[in-house]
Amino acid sequence: MPKGLIVAAFGRHFTLETEDGQRLQAHARGKRSEAVVGDRVQWNTTQTGGEIQAVIESLQPRRNLMHRQDLMRTKSFAANLDQVLMLVASQPLFSESQLTRAMVAAEAADIELVIVLNKTDLPDAGLARERLKPYVAMGTPMLELSIKHGHQDSLEQLAPRLQGRTTLLLGASGTGKSSLVNLLVPRAQSRVGELSQALQAGRHTTTHTLWHWLDDKRSGALIDSPGFQEFGLQQVPAADLARHMRDFRPLLGQCRFHNCQHRQEPDCAVTAAVADGRISAQRHRIYLEILQELQTQRW
Repeated sequence: MPKGLIVAAFGRHFTLETEDGQRLQAHARGKRSEAVVGDRVQWNTTQTGGEIQAVIESLQPRRNLMHRQDLMRTKSFAANLDQVLMLVASQPLFSESQLTRAMVAAEAADIELVIVLNKTDLPDAGLARERLKPYVAMGTPMLELSIKHGHQDSLEQLAPRLQGRTTLLLGASGTGKSSLVNLLVPRAQSRVGELSQALQAGRHTTTHTLWHWLDDKRSGALIDSPGFQEFGLQQVPAADLARHMRDFRPLLGQCRFHNCQHRQEPDCAVTAAVADGRISAQRHRIYLEILQELQTQRW
């Protein structure tokens, strides 16, 4: 069977790119499909009402899969990623809880995450940088941008990191994600329009994940995902949470108890590091918040 790449997803409907670059509308065989943007698949053709469509028969093995949980279910963002760009902004001031959750999800999937601070021309930029210091200190790469006030500088910073890689762009609503996509991929809006017309999905299509090639050589891709207000982690076992916290990880195994949850246990290496400032108290508070969720809620 021929092979293809999933470049857009809308429910059980997909856009599939063939090996020669042709794009076909596709649907899954059966009632359910686990396909997501970035999946390599095998497919066949079918004819419905005189129109040829693709049928997804099977998924190729994945390198990784990025998840997010909302109140109803676990959602898969994208597969086979080289990195995640987490876009945050100085205004509205970003949520450290959302940032930490995205970092945990990326760590759990063994995907590098890069923080991109946008709107650095605004007065709150200094406060945003201060809040990001613990993340930089633990080795998380960070870039600073002002997308609306320095497009060329923004491109020069991002281009080397995006070249030849498949990148998932994450960000809460209002961070400037759409502006960044339009800057990097000038045809992005027309692609959305083409997809909307093909799926007869109207404006709702823009709320789903889309693959954009960064150049005609197809040497790198940007995957644009919906903005979010919640980022649950129900796919992560509670017992594994601490090792997905990069600043906790060097201290694991140094606590008195082998099953320490790093709450208030005696001789806990993590809480000792919080007390003397080696670990951010805010990071520890967010860890406890997520741990409580994972221990009490399972879908």
